[in-house]
Amino acid sequence: MGRMPADRTAARCDLHACCMHRHASNGMTLPARAQTVAVIGAGLAGLACAQQLQAAGYAVTLFDQADAPGGRMRHCAGQEWQCDYGAQYFTARDPAFAAVVDAWIDAGVAAPWQARIASWDGAQISRSQNALTRYVGVPDMAAPARWLAANLDVHLCTEACALQLGVQGWSVSFAQDAATHMFDAVLLAVPAPDAVALVAQIAPAFASIAQQAHMHPAWAVMAHFDGPIDPGYDALFVNAGPLRWVARNASKPARAGVETWLLHATAEWSQTHGDATPANVIASLSPELAALGLPMPQSCDAFFWTVASSAPALQIGCAWDAQLGLGMCGDWMAGGKVEGAWQSGVALARCVSADDVPRSGCN
Repeated sequence: MGRMPADRTAARCDLHACCMHRHASNGMTLPARAQTVAVIGAGLAGLACAQQLQAAGYAVTLFDQADAPGGRMRHCAGQEWQCDYGAQYFTARDPAFAAVVDAWIDAGVAAPWQARIASWDGAQISRSQNALTRYVGVPDMAAPARWLAANLDVHLCTEACALQLGVQGWSVSFAQDAATHMFDAVLLAVPAPDAVALVAQIAPAFASIAQQAHMHPAWAVMAHFDGPIDPGYDALFVNAGPLRWVARNASKPARAGVETWLLHATAEWSQTHGDATPANVIASLSPELAALGLPMPQSCDAFFWTVASSAPALQIGCAWDAQLGLGMCGDWMAGGKVEGAWQSGVALARCVSADDVPRSGCN
């Protein structure tokens, strides 16, 4: 009853192609009534999807196991320092996303990052001649996500652990709550491995899509210094050794606190050292700074991202099955990165709105 057959292919939605029927002022199809939608994951994809659906009249609730919205658009802070330790910046090649970024800038939660970008090939440092405009959240990378979440019903520290489809719709169980919660539709905006775990038994076609995405970990080290450091660049793409990126957090607008640099290790090194302690990771990566023109830091903190990137990312936009009332979105479905996350979330919202969600499960 209502479960997707194993050989059925889930609908895949192009980033810009969803058939519209009766439209609201924002271009979304108006539902016959406010159906209930659960969005699992409050990263940018989930937030963008929820914002679009809520504006179209749906009753949307977001759930995220983290203690803050934004996914990998994260920052952390100590007593005297702060640092973006996930996504470092974003670009806006899509005109629609560029308009969103302009709105963020107008709201004071984003700004261009006028950084001196360079690259290291293992022998020398070369300044980038790329005129690409990069943006960051202000006063930290999580600011745009917080701004979006402020007008949405977001439940943090709430981990979805099971989904079940019945005649009354979807029941969602949470690790922190013995009760189940009912929704007309469930949209997954989580990393691919988490999506597989949730839908493997109830929607094999969706699990098959998620299994095509290969997501990789990353160690992040936040290196703190007593005073300003200027090696001649603000951010460096590292193309040799265990590091892939270093950046001066204070070079971003509206940052404050002790001089802190962010180091990201390569996916390969992070995978190999996934079981290492933070202290051992810091001891291994700190000496790499000398070749990059940076001194040894006075202190460091480290964090392990279990899923940090997807390579290669899928290019299918989103997945949606109107009969099941089940969908998936995420940066890993739309080329990766912040812009891809937003595009994927909006694409799924348009697919849901175009089809309308089932009111009583599937027959």
